[in-house]
Amino acid sequence: MKRASAIILAVIAMTVPAAAETVQLYAAGSLKGALTDIAKAYEASTGNKVEAKYGPSGLLKNEITSGAQADVFASANMEHPQALHDEKRSGPVARFARNKLCALVRPGIELDSAGLLERMLDPNIKLGTSTPKADPSGDYGFAVFRNAEAVRPGAQAILEKKALQLAGGPASATPPSGRTVYGWHVAEGRADIFLTYCSMHDPPRKRIPVSRSCPCPTISLSGPTMD
Repeated sequence: MKRASAIILAVIAMTVPAAAETVQLYAAGSLKGALTDIAKAYEASTGNKVEAKYGPSGLLKNEITSGAQADVFASANMEHPQALHDEKRSGPVARFARNKLCALVRPGIELDSAGLLERMLDPNIKLGTSTPKADPSGDYGFAVFRNAEAVRPGAQAILEKKALQLAGGPASATPPSGRTVYGWHVAEGRADIFLTYCSMHDPPRKRIPVSRSCPCPTISLSGPTMD
């Protein structure tokens, strides 16, 4: 994260004129924790102010395309900032950090990595994702479904059909202040398993890392908790 912090600070410094007082930052919700700290460090070192707007990267990209003014756009994927660059609305695009996808599991559901796919396929399990195209987390979740096809023929169609696109869309429900939308949906019973970023967590919950190349990697219950 130190390298990522240095890159973001450098981008802000290069983007904003020395006399500027406010930096308009548009960033993915999954980056809020890290970028809040980075913004504070920038403000302390320069005296300038950072006004940040966090949300689904796809929706933020659409706002910028429609004319919203953003000095820095930190996306959860490369596709959306690259689209702005291709439209000549931004400078070069640089990767500054990586994330992982996890399965957020409702308390009371017992499973291990070998049983994750079976549980997701279970018709009695409510499977939550974000909204593809609007929120990269949803695109990554559906990528897991495509990879599941190689493990269990027919799995992709089943998972795509049953997936509840509960977050990241223009009409998605907003959680109470201080809660992540993913953990909120699980806590309220709208999803039993929710595929989301490992960085999006409130304690205490179980998390199961999943991979874009395999839907059932090694389970980790001793790492950072997630809500």
